[in-house]
Amino acid sequence: MSVQELEQSVAHLSRDELSAFAKWFEEYLADKWDRQIEEDARAGRFDAAADRADKDFEAGLCTPL
Repeated sequence: MSVQELEQSVAHLSRDELSAFAKWFEEYLADKWDRQIEEDARAGRFDAAADRADKDFEAGLCTPL
């Protein structure tokens, strides 16, 4: 199914169906985001940033929230 076909299908949903679809799609995107973050963490993509944050904290460069 193409994006255009999806758009046309969504445009024809009833109010209740659109609401249910929007809720599902929001949850779907959140789950995809969570899986991407987990994959990036396992791959070490955040290690350098975490190391910098630790060094800044230990150097007293952080302020309380």
